[in-house]
Amino acid sequence: MKVSELQVFDPTDFIGTPEGQAEYIAAALETGDVAEIRSAINAVARARGMTDIAKSAELSRESLYKAFGSSGNPEFTTVLRVLSALGLQLTVKPSNTSAHHI
Repeated sequence: MKVSELQVFDPTDFIGTPEGQAEYIAAALETGDVAEIRSAINAVARARGMTDIAKSAELSRESLYKAFGSSGNPEFTTVLRVLSALGLQLTVKPSNTSAHHI
């Protein structure tokens, strides 16, 4: 098999339900890796339809692609708007690692 015959992995093929999409983004958030989080939000937005998500988030489709593309750096407000458009919300819970106490 030639490398050119290999299919590129696209997570949108495996996250068809809202529950699966929420779990995918939650798992990315748990990594703490900004690129992984951005990529997960991008994949879920693509799975739902970038045009519809951009409209719901009151963003242009182009700005949505730019913000969540491989070199994007979305503002926190943009992340919150897109998550809201996806019908998702951020939650916070104590981590299992020892934290610094104030």
